[in-house]
Amino acid sequence: MAYVGVVGPSSADERELHDAEVLGRGLAERGHVVVCGGLGGVMAAAAGGASAAGGVVVGLLPGTDRSAANPGVTVAIPTGLGELRNALLVRSSDVVVSVGGSWGTLSEVAMALRAGVRVVAIRGWRLSTADGQEVDDGSRAVSSADEALTLLDRLLSS
Repeated sequence: MAYVGVVGPSSADERELHDAEVLGRGLAERGHVVVCGGLGGVMAAAAGGASAAGGVVVGLLPGTDRSAANPGVTVAIPTGLGELRNALLVRSSDVVVSVGGSWGTLSEVAMALRAGVRVVAIRGWRLSTADGQEVDDGSRAVSSADEALTLLDRLLSS
């Protein structure tokens, strides 16, 4: 069992929501715990997929109201830390999977890479230097939730 952080935009598009739901379900079916921000968008889709498959979803909420958690969250932790809760999410995860990208997602990916937490990015951020060279940040890029799950199977078994 691993703790897998799932991060992504709260204003996600249909493809991101689909991937997050498939990812959450697949993680739960493998016995992993989903750790997320506990609110909407990618967080709600991943939580919904995991809880539908009988999984455990930990939601690290930015505010102090436990009832703000999306319905898929099984353990709601109201941190009162705002976006600082992103660091808790990263440090609570054995690996982080980003679905799509937003500024908050970028901060979580950066914190994970800085902390040595492995990152799998489903159509997420790709960074380049000032002269246009892609940064080899150690993250693994995939194009679907199914690819991410296959990669996670390998990463988490090693």
